[in-house]
Amino acid sequence: MTEQVTIRNAVPADFDAVTGLDFVGDPEEKPAYWRGIFDRYVTIGRDGGFFLVAEKSGEVIGFIVGEVRAWEFGSPPCGWVFALSVSPEARETGVGQLMLNEICQRLKKTGVTTVRTMVDRENKLTLSFFRSQGLRTGRYIELEKTLNDI
Repeated sequence: MTEQVTIRNAVPADFDAVTGLDFVGDPEEKPAYWRGIFDRYVTIGRDGGFFLVAEKSGEVIGFIVGEVRAWEFGSPPCGWVFALSVSPEARETGVGQLMLNEICQRLKKTGVTTVRTMVDRENKLTLSFFRSQGLRTGRYIELEKTLNDI
């Protein structure tokens, strides 16, 4: 299947396909969230930002979004992948790997030498995917606090 998949820059016409492939979060909030992401990375075209889709036979079957971030908490510039999804029918066929490889190549061309992401430890599918692609626990540790008691 991977021979027939094209990885390309997202275009505004991909909006419905991308929101349909977003299986996480509140469906009511997705259109507004993705409109902001499309405005930032597709319509305006943020420097150092990448929004790619995987397409097969004219159908969007996956997407990946990332950017270069710099100096957050002292970290030198690095690539961040903050969204990735593949249609259930296309999973385990190499589509995710193709998209990750492409975004990593583009990030590398900006001069960064590291790519990071964040995964919910309960999301075994995504965690397994990123680990299979060589991502490991990095030198920064995520900390969080619920704000319900404030």
